[in-house]
Amino acid sequence: MYTRLLKSLNRFNPRAWDFIQLMRLDKPIGIYLLLWPTLWALWIAAEGVPSAKNLFIFVFGVILMRAAGCVINDYADRKVDGHVSRTRARPLASGRISPREALVLFAVLVAASFVLVLFTNATTIWLSFGGLALAACYPFMKRYTYYPQVVLGAAFSWGMPMAFTAETGNLPPEAWLLYIANLLWTVAYDTYYAMTDREDDLKIGVKSTAILFGEADRLIIATLQGLALLCLLLAGSRFELGAAFYLGLLGAAGCFAWQWRMTRNRKPMACFNAFLHNHWAGLAIFVGIVLDYALRG
Repeated sequence: MYTRLLKSLNRFNPRAWDFIQLMRLDKPIGIYLLLWPTLWALWIAAEGVPSAKNLFIFVFGVILMRAAGCVINDYADRKVDGHVSRTRARPLASGRISPREALVLFAVLVAASFVLVLFTNATTIWLSFGGLALAACYPFMKRYTYYPQVVLGAAFSWGMPMAFTAETGNLPPEAWLLYIANLLWTVAYDTYYAMTDREDDLKIGVKSTAILFGEADRLIIATLQGLALLCLLLAGSRFELGAAFYLGLLGAAGCFAWQWRMTRNRKPMACFNAFLHNHWAGLAIFVGIVLDYALRG
């Protein structure tokens, strides 16, 4: 139904679907993976009762910045996506959208996101420039380093300190435990994603943690996931979270175990499905946080 609704926009402009695909609005998994950790931080910062204003700002900010990140990613990859079976039909790679149009759309999305941030406070506004820098440079990292997933993790986690400063006006040291946890988790699930394209990436010279880790990929992913859970356990202790939160972590651990089993043969589609499955891990943690604060009342 969601996809049909988006496709109906073609009635207003025959090119609408091309731009929807460029922003990946037809594939909301990236929104979920960016949204859940941001909401973890917002709920904890607000002790279970975030302001309606900040909830609106961060939900729509996530949607806009994820779309902007997809646009600049495809712009950076426009000359290599055509050589990868999974991405050769993307609007920029196939020529349905021009590079100039993509840059204009990126600028519009970033500007809209910045307008939202202007309704927070000075600290959050300054932090937003760091998030923009990370989002803009990530797509180009795969040309120079085997660690682009680390840069993605830093970008995908940046909304967490912003949520704290927007809600409370300050950034406690414990908030960085949440940031590190999400960074580790992002590297783990994006390595699953990179395993999907590993053979194509090796041919065209694109770097990733999937290539760097080699045969140790699944073991390293499991280690990163375990470290992420450990950081979340420590954060839960510092923020005095209770049983519901820890049950959420247990649910996430179950998701990670399922992913480990699912990818035992390293088939590309299995790795891609493991990547998608991380949505449920993030949701489990969020539900645990929400319930923990709700049960206190």
